[in-house]
Formats: sequence, C-alpha cells, structure tokens
Amino acid sequence: MKQIQLGQSNLKVSDIALGCMRMSNLEISEAAKVLDASIAGGINFFDHADIYDGGESEVVFSKAIKELNVSRENLILQSKCGITKQGFNFSKGHIVDSVDGILKRLDTDYLDLLVLHRPDALMEPEEIASAFNELEKNGKVRQFGVSNQNPQQIELLKTAIEQPLVVNQLQFGLKHTGMLDEGFNVNNIYQGEQPSAGLLEYSRREKMTIQAWSPLQYGYFEGVFIGHEKFPELNAALDKLANKYEVSSSAIAIAWILRHPAKMQVLLGSMNVSRIESMIKATDVYLTHEEWYELYKVAGNILP
Repeated sequence: MKQIQLGQSNLKVSDIALGCMRMSNLEISEAAKVLDASIAGGINFFDHADIYDGGESEVVFSKAIKELNVSRENLILQSKCGITKQGFNFSKGHIVDSVDGILKRLDTDYLDLLVLHRPDALMEPEEIASAFNELEKNGKVRQFGVSNQNPQQIELLKTAIEQPLVVNQLQFGLKHTGMLDEGFNVNNIYQGEQPSAGLLEYSRREKMTIQAWSPLQYGYFEGVFIGHEKFPELNAALDKLANKYEVSSSAIAIAWILRHPAKMQVLLGSMNVSRIESMIKATDVYLTHEEWYELYKVAGNILP
C-alpha cells in the first residue's frame, strides 16, 4: 500500500483508508474480519464520526480491534463531530464534549485527527480555536481538519486557529467531479455541478489533503455506478482497463482518483472483505494521461 503525507502533519498514511460509517451493521466477529483484511492490505487509517449510528460504529470498531490485538500505535484514528439532530454545532462545549464521547467509545486516550463535520453557519472561529487548543494541550487530539468546506470558510477559521488544518473531506469520484469541472470550464458556460470555489487548487496550494468520500457513488447517495445499467459506456471503459491491469472495475475507479497529483486519500465505505481486498489493489495502478481523460469523458463530462 502506498503512503502519503497527510497535509502539513508528520503522519504517513495509507492512500486508501477505511470509512467506518456502516460498521455498526456488523457483529463484532464480522467487523474484526473486515479490519483484519484492511490492515493486512496495508490500510492504517480509519475514519469515524460521532453521528455514525449515534456513535455505535465507534463502539463496534473498538471491540473488534481488541479481538485482533492490534497496537494503538499502528493505527491512525480519525473522527468527526459537529452534526446534530437539529443541524450543526461548532461551539466549544459541543466540540470538547463530543471528543470525550468519541474517545470513550473508541476506548483510546487520543485521536490522531479530529475533523469538523460540515460547516456550521453560526461558527465562531475564536471559540473553535479555544476548543482546539484545549484538546491539543490535554493530549486528546493531535491534528485537526474539516469536511465539506469551501476555501473562504477555511480561511475564516484560519483567522483564529493556531493549528494547521491538514485535511478537507469532500465527495469526489468519476460521477462527482465538480472540483474538476469548474477548472476545465474557466471563462466558459459552466457545465458541471455547483461551483466549488477552486477547492482543488486551493487544497494543493495550502497543503491540505483531500479525503475523497463516496468514491463510487453517483448523485447524492443514489447508488453505486459500478455495474449500473444507467452508465453502460463508463462501465465498459472501466471493465476494459480492469482487464488490462488485472484488477476489478472498482479498483480502476479508485485508481482514477489516486492518479490526480493532489495526492488524495480515498475513503472506502465497504464492509465486505472481498470488495475491500479487491479495491485496495488500486494503490498499485497508475493510469496514463489518455486513460484518465477517457474515463473522465465517458463518465458524462465534456471537455471544452
């Protein structure tokens, strides 16, 4: 498994990580098999959030990892907070209390990374800075990041916080290419999704690692595009490259993300051992320029 440096941190992480949102659907023994296969394949990074089944996914993870007797020092654990039943909450009290709950459920003394889960319109940068400082000082959180935030929201946070923001977690994949589309269509009629305000270029400039979530989804959780009858041309192209590189079509779709020079980290959402073992082979596939652009076009995108 290839490793990348996570943002401006000193963390070396697998370029493919496991997102644990659905882990609460598994028995402890099943979750242990998923984690064992992931670790055996080179994954050292595991993504959580306190909103995932009300924290139950974190509980299942902690119990399953104990069964494997894996050293905490060999794991990089990330969790997110800020989403509530009413909306979003980035107040200091909520952030600090959320981390305490996360640490208890994960049965660990610290998080390698805490991510603010989506933007809070009512956020006060100074209040967030105070929460980050307290959590860092107490040794509860070592690095910080955000999710689904645009450059101006990040710049607003940076007016107060002292720590570098090392990641931005964003949906990205062959059927969710807004960050690319607007770059291709500078000074043209915009053909893609809602503008992302130069997120891709901003992230590279600011040395923030983009964590690509739902890499195989189309729409907003409408489904997986791999093998879907709605996308015959895309799947034919994926299958052709899968045969060439002797991997699965899903691995090719993930390799397409990893091929971008932004050095993104892909978050897998599967809880199926064989699919995980299949998809992590993407780390060894290096698509050519021609192959990368062909997939972009057959996914339904138009180059100017």
